[in-house]
Amino acid sequence: MSTTPGVSYDKDGRKTLIPLENNPDVFADLARNLGVAPSLGFHDVFSIDEPELLAMVPRPVHSLLVIVPAPVYYRVREKQHGYEEITYEGAGADEPVTWFKQTIRHTCGLIALLHSISNGPAREFVVPGSELDKLLAEALPLKPRERAELLYNSEFLEKAHMAAAVKGDTVAPAGEEPNGYHFICFVKGKDGHLWELEGASDGPIDRGLLADDEDVLSEKALDAGIRRFTRVAEGNLEFSVVALADSD
Repeated sequence: MSTTPGVSYDKDGRKTLIPLENNPDVFADLARNLGVAPSLGFHDVFSIDEPELLAMVPRPVHSLLVIVPAPVYYRVREKQHGYEEITYEGAGADEPVTWFKQTIRHTCGLIALLHSISNGPAREFVVPGSELDKLLAEALPLKPRERAELLYNSEFLEKAHMAAAVKGDTVAPAGEEPNGYHFICFVKGKDGHLWELEGASDGPIDRGLLADDEDVLSEKALDAGIRRFTRVAEGNLEFSVVALADSD
């Protein structure tokens, strides 16, 4: 059992943490504690449809962290026939992306951050020899189940997450409270494709090929990615988007 303050266990004995707020400062703080260089910046994306607001984000964008309201999330997932049947056993350096299965409750923000910094250009910002660098190196050759066990048993990740979870602009909810949102990460893989990565799924989801000069905030990536959720939002505006790019 964990000795980290704030960590609890649900009725099934599954480890439960306090969820993260989708706040650039919270993610930046967590990233630094994990071992990510400060030259990787976390930037609010105030609109995915207004060019003048999109222009405020430094480019290229290495990855996107998106928080989606639960009702919208499930509305999109229900339209994906066979989604629940997807299985994935990828492992090793030949994977276009590195994917992590979430097994700790309320850690979709942490998993999204791990997806965003272990794939694409953002991986280069992980400090060599740091605890995070060692963890990602250990995880790379493992199958998804073994990767999940590695994360579940990592005291280093647990402590870093909990330290960040009590920060932010809103009061951190108790770990046992239901979570009304889902974090999703979008990255450009080694194969040039846009990948949707989420720990609650059964593997990475390929959203199509991007051109060499298209990043994850390009029009094509937005249409194939986050706009699939906003198009069915039915007026629900409780979305939040953080872009990972070079610091200002």
